[in-house]
Amino acid sequence: MRALPVRLVLHRPRNPENAGAVARAMKNFGLRDWVLVDPRFAGFEDARKVAVHAEDLLGNARICASLDEAVQDCVLVAGTTSRTVPKRRRLSPRDLAALIRERGAAGTVALVFGDERWGLDNETLHRCDVVSTIPTSPEQPSVNLAQSVLLYAYEIALALAAPASAPRAPEAATEAEVVGVADSLETMLRRGGFLVREGGPGHALGDLVATLRRAHLTRNEARLWRSALGAVTRRLGT
Repeated sequence: MRALPVRLVLHRPRNPENAGAVARAMKNFGLRDWVLVDPRFAGFEDARKVAVHAEDLLGNARICASLDEAVQDCVLVAGTTSRTVPKRRRLSPRDLAALIRERGAAGTVALVFGDERWGLDNETLHRCDVVSTIPTSPEQPSVNLAQSVLLYAYEIALALAAPASAPRAPEAATEAEVVGVADSLETMLRRGGFLVREGGPGHALGDLVATLRRAHLTRNEARLWRSALGAVTRRLGT
């Protein structure tokens, strides 16, 4: 099984035992890179009780204050949820694993899981490039955090085990570069008066940025977008 740079991101996890179980699931399928964003517990003492043979991963976990910090170097950010998100198509774990195999050749891919009680909110999910849902029974749609990680890790392992056939993809834009394009777009639209006419940034800006995310820009494309937007902004003046 060939390795791809996959980063698991636990967004505001509440339970240290669940973090330990996640570490065990990661170890089952060879995943090592993970980040805890604003965890609601201190230390991994209780996590060690369930991180069977994966205690080393607890020491490798990074702690970040925000999701932006956790994924700024990633070329794809995938959010997981059991809910329907307006205007967002939901990939199955298998479809997401195939996408991770494809995009991961260009850099680190982040797979984001929400807290055990509420999951990821809509604002955070819209922040992600793609959204994925485990197709569960309507009678019990939610899945335990560690079980979810185990299922996705298994699908990723299957995808990585498939024979390589496609040529190396162009270098994908990092999350920070995509955010840079979005910032340049907002500056130009404000300078041109579009956002004022539309009543502020709101959904208009969000929908425009969403189309950029769906395009999966390469690094060269991101640089071209910023250059073009900057030239138009300067032409508009103050």
